Amino acid sequence: MWSVQEDSLELSSSETSFSHTHTQSHQTRSVNPNRNKMQYKNLGRYGLKVSQLSFGAWITFGNQIDVKEAKTLLQCCRDNGVNFFDNAEVYANGRAEEIMGQAIRELGWRRSDIVVSTKIFWGGPGPNDKGLSRKHIVEGTKASLKRLDMEYVDLIYCHRPDLLTPIEETVRAMNYVIDNGWAFYWGTSEWSAQQITEACEIAKRLDLVGPIVEQPEYNMLLRHKLWSRA
Repeated sequence: MWSVQEDSLELSSSETSFSHTHTQSHQTRSVNPNRNKMQYKNLGRYGLKVSQLSFGAWITFGNQIDVKEAKTLLQCCRDNGVNFFDNAEVYANGRAEEIMGQAIRELGWRRSDIVVSTKIFWGGPGPNDKGLSRKHIVEGTKASLKRLDMEYVDLIYCHRPDLLTPIEETVRAMNYVIDNGWAFYWGTSEWSAQQITEACEIAKRLDLVGPIVEQPEYNMLLRHKLWSRA
């Protein structure tokens, strides 16, 4: 996860995979023992600590790899200090959540050692299977938890803004999810600054929990969405 602090809202990007190759010379050199240790930071102004790199299931899980390969990748992440794993109901039509949940279960990890997020918006072909209505947020969250085989996710995102649903309805629905223990925090993905501001103002007015994180698209070719907010 690449992230930058902006006031009380965290901007993070975990939908894009990055790789970095380091070539070691044959010369003997002194090694800093802390050099390869993962660093952790609070998510926004809240107490949840996440690794500075996260692992996302977009594209690969369910489309290219199955449980066996997923276990290898996830364990490699954990061995190197990653504790943040991202998913979405739409990835591989839900299969990505099933694979991640089964792999984590078979690896025998303690649930409290990891941070798992998923995203809600595109849940199926029906008219109420998509968007950010109270109906889809509640039903989509429960369906995601069933696929993940988890009692809760640590973080749940609104995967896109829903122009056909009042933001107040979405804020109230996300708080219903949190109040029922299905998620601890909620955030947004690909929302505009105006939409995020409106959600925060509504939450403040109603004494509810507002979004704490935004996940923008960010990669080598697309950076303006992030930097224009910084």
